[in-house]
Amino acid sequence: MRVKFNASPTSSLGVEIELGLVDTTTRELTCVASEVLEIVGRDHPGGEHPRAKHELYESTIEVITGICRTAGEARLDLQTTVDELRTVIEPRGVALEGAGLHPFSRWFDLVQTPGERYAELVDRIQWPARRLMTHGVHVHVGVRSDEKAIAITNALTHYLPHFVALSASSPFWHGHDSGMASVRTKIFEAMPTAGLPPQLDSWADFEHFMATLIRAGAIKTVREVWWDIRPHPDFGTVELRMCDGIPTLTEVAAVAAMAQCLVDHMDQEIDAGRNLPSPRDWIRRENKWRAARDGIDAEIVIDDEGSVQPIQESIRELLDELAPTATKLGCTDELSGIRLILEHGPSYKRQRAVVAAGGSLIDVVDLLRDEMLTDTPGGGR
Repeated sequence: MRVKFNASPTSSLGVEIELGLVDTTTRELTCVASEVLEIVGRDHPGGEHPRAKHELYESTIEVITGICRTAGEARLDLQTTVDELRTVIEPRGVALEGAGLHPFSRWFDLVQTPGERYAELVDRIQWPARRLMTHGVHVHVGVRSDEKAIAITNALTHYLPHFVALSASSPFWHGHDSGMASVRTKIFEAMPTAGLPPQLDSWADFEHFMATLIRAGAIKTVREVWWDIRPHPDFGTVELRMCDGIPTLTEVAAVAAMAQCLVDHMDQEIDAGRNLPSPRDWIRRENKWRAARDGIDAEIVIDDEGSVQPIQESIRELLDELAPTATKLGCTDELSGIRLILEHGPSYKRQRAVVAAGGSLIDVVDLLRDEMLTDTPGGGR
């Protein structure tokens, strides 16, 4: 089976964010996506907005960018669509929130989006799919060849816990503290073709694996492989899919900048003949688990002997290493936002701080809504 990779000439960038629709009175998720998308799509060909899309539940809208050169450009692209959505939803008493999970809404109270694609998904996968009231951030970075896409996908798993920890925003599930920084990570991992990607040797190995999955009836198309990191043949990118929803666009841009810098840096390392990181499978799994549980307080395994390092220390070392690449790509300001996340804490910490101070989960929703509205961690409080 041949799978053509439409190689990108540069380390271009695309970002997708899944946003929850929240009733400003009850603070519950509200299932009005079809109504909203119909209105914002009226002035576009086919009645569909090119940057705002359906997701599995009517309580979610996905906002996507076009092909961007920089993280700053991607942030402005997202902001334009978010502002357009607000003109429709705010008069209806609806707000946007960008966390990995709503703190107390329940999946069985939500309305599934009509359509054959979603009906088939739920019919085939059942309970694991029904629970997907999750929101994530996906980052696409252009790659110059199919073989580089495989090598970079393999190597990026070394940094997967860094992205999980920085974006973690789902400590609460169905009204209770899960004890994790990102319970969304474990919910999505239950999907049959989700989770860590296998370590593949070449593009031919990837093609053979896709053919095997299709022949076995595990998937119908390559797009049904939902690994945490995957090559995207149609776009000519490597797609990073491990992040929770992120409450502010400034933080989204910071994570996107780190992804773009990492991929571009790895591309240059390949050209220079240097080896990329290749962690053992048990280390990849252990570190992902530690980041999902402990967020930026995790200690990650750094060698085969079981030595560990605080993930914050590892992230700071990575930022120093990526600084020249950020200068080249024009995203130094956006990449510096990662240090700010370390300083003020990712969303899961900010949410728990509300409860620790005597607030309710309704107050947590208000925090998330205010952060998205003001583009400020803490909502300017």
